Amino acid sequence: MALYLIGDVQGCDSALGELLQKLDFSPSRDVAYFLGDLVNRGPASLAVLRRLMALGDAARCVLGNHDLHLLAAAEGIRPFRAKDTFQDVLNAPNAERQAILNWLAQQPLARFEHQVLMVHAGVLPSWDVSKTLALAQEVQARLSQESRPHFLRTMFGNLPNTWQESWVGEDRLRVIVNALTRLRFCTPEGAMALDSSEAADSGPAGHVPWFEAPQRQTAHTTVAFGHWSRLGWLDRPHLIGMDTGCVWGGQLSACEISPGASTAKRRLVQVACAACQNPFD
Repeated sequence: MALYLIGDVQGCDSALGELLQKLDFSPSRDVAYFLGDLVNRGPASLAVLRRLMALGDAARCVLGNHDLHLLAAAEGIRPFRAKDTFQDVLNAPNAERQAILNWLAQQPLARFEHQVLMVHAGVLPSWDVSKTLALAQEVQARLSQESRPHFLRTMFGNLPNTWQESWVGEDRLRVIVNALTRLRFCTPEGAMALDSSEAADSGPAGHVPWFEAPQRQTAHTTVAFGHWSRLGWLDRPHLIGMDTGCVWGGQLSACEISPGASTAKRRLVQVACAACQNPFD
């Protein structure tokens, strides 16, 4: 059995098919972990979701900010924006569309398997693995079909930008979602700068990349994430950054890992992608 981490696909189904072929991926033998942003900006979001659903348990995903945006747009809560390219999902036949959206909403915001913590964006400094998984589960429970519309109406926004255990209700859930699906920079104390997408060495004053925050509780746990195309491939003993900018004309990347997350067993496999959008638009 081979284990793979795969970065932000963002609707680039052709590149995903090429990557899986290059890996000689077999759903009866292998497992691929997709680190969020499965859809949007690329040309074939519906095809990506169909492919992942067909792979069954061999494709294990976490949700990214674009995936949550799709769910909100499908409920009529978020407007369809000029750069959005998931209209193919919204236009799918009703029964298929609902099945796809329900499948997407059932994906967690964090996984911990094979000694790797997997999220789309980042983890706040004060959260350890068990806390991260518990908080992700709080959000996942609200994405069930019955409570999803109300939750999605209150999910968006940048405040509060710090974590307090005493937060309840909408504020609590919004901080969790923002940390796991949007975080790049924070202060050493964990205050998030959610509108910053610069390179790691060009963040806002007083802020650091989330993974360089001192006393980060996941510092000795291998964390795999995507979301940060300007960061690109990051390979450190306890960090694996997987967003290599496929949708911007970069690569779609897979990292083969060992069951124990050994750095010696990591292998990067990439396929080139044609630019679907201009990253500077």
